Amino acid sequence: MSTDTAPDVRAEVDALVAQLVAEVPPGEVNAKEFLGAQFDRGLAWIHFPEGFGGLGLPPGLQQRVVSALRDAGAPTSGVRNIIGYGMVAPTLIAHGTEEQKRRYLRPLFTCEEIWCQLFSEPGAGSDVASLATRAVRDGDEWVLNGQKVWTTLAHLASFGLLIARTDPDLPKHQGMTCFLVDMHAPGVEVRPLYQITGEAEFNEIFFTDDRVPEAGRLGGVGDGWRVALTTLMNERVSIGGNVARRGEGPIADAVRLWKERWQGDPSAHAAALKDRLIASWVRSEVTQLTNRRASQSRRVGTPGPEGSVAKLAYAEENQRIYELCVDLLGPAGMLYGSDYPKIRPKGVAIGTTDVLKAFLRVRANSIEGGTSEVMRNILGERILGLPGEPRTDKELAWKDVPRS
Repeated sequence: MSTDTAPDVRAEVDALVAQLVAEVPPGEVNAKEFLGAQFDRGLAWIHFPEGFGGLGLPPGLQQRVVSALRDAGAPTSGVRNIIGYGMVAPTLIAHGTEEQKRRYLRPLFTCEEIWCQLFSEPGAGSDVASLATRAVRDGDEWVLNGQKVWTTLAHLASFGLLIARTDPDLPKHQGMTCFLVDMHAPGVEVRPLYQITGEAEFNEIFFTDDRVPEAGRLGGVGDGWRVALTTLMNERVSIGGNVARRGEGPIADAVRLWKERWQGDPSAHAAALKDRLIASWVRSEVTQLTNRRASQSRRVGTPGPEGSVAKLAYAEENQRIYELCVDLLGPAGMLYGSDYPKIRPKGVAIGTTDVLKAFLRVRANSIEGGTSEVMRNILGERILGLPGEPRTDKELAWKDVPRS
């Protein structure tokens, strides 16, 4: 198949999607069967190589496939296995061996194996490279000890993508290695972290003499930061890419509340709320267009900084919209209820119909996948060309870096 985006290529992609829907009707087969057929036809990640869920086409065509399948009512791997689909899979393609790609990609896409990301630690949040979890070589295995935190859906995960310190004598960015970790191994303990919503999407993970085979190493020894960067940049594209189409998503909640509670109200307060609603609608449209532009310029492997821009816009606009929604609710916006469920959910709270729950959940948008402050640093340094912040520990051995 041609690798340009000429009309005949788009038409060929459209024909492949139509054939998939006709031969494997989404409403008549289970999700696993449909997603397996989608992967086998190269429509999982259209920009991946043939044989690994793709067709070797430009990434910009992926949204065309996603939109067509969404309209057909097809199941979505990117929601059910959000970490695996948007972050782990591109990292496997960029750094995995042929055996690793063949072993993990298809069951990841069909959601038979859920994945989590094991980067953040209690002492290593925005500065991931300062992490302290250790991996020590023991023959054909690596022995892991340490703690990870804020791990989304780890309680459901079969596998995790983990970065560990393998050489404390090197500077922090050079002494790390990436591993594919079995989340059900005896040395792995998963504990819930309950959020303000009462749910525990996030977890803390403890590794105690967990043994990972050499075949579970992803990338070279000491190459963990380069692997991590691929994951992090794809994470930002993935989060920023979760922008609804025009008139859908969070802004639809705000428009609905306006119509239900304020339309026709002649008060000055109603007029002020209407102004805020219109401004939010415009910003939502700009965010959608920004994300579309980022998707079209996305690179295979490690995306550029455009994903950070989309992620920043997505996170901050979501928070503005749900603040508006609470104001549109009036006094009812102060009443969330006292029956916090204390549950471990089956997925990330995307697309919830509970406006108050969404208001609480979106606070995490400006933290997860890199804080808004980190996104602004990337924007300033890599897009605007501004000088970076001084880094006094860049050349120091990790073991010599002062820690609190």
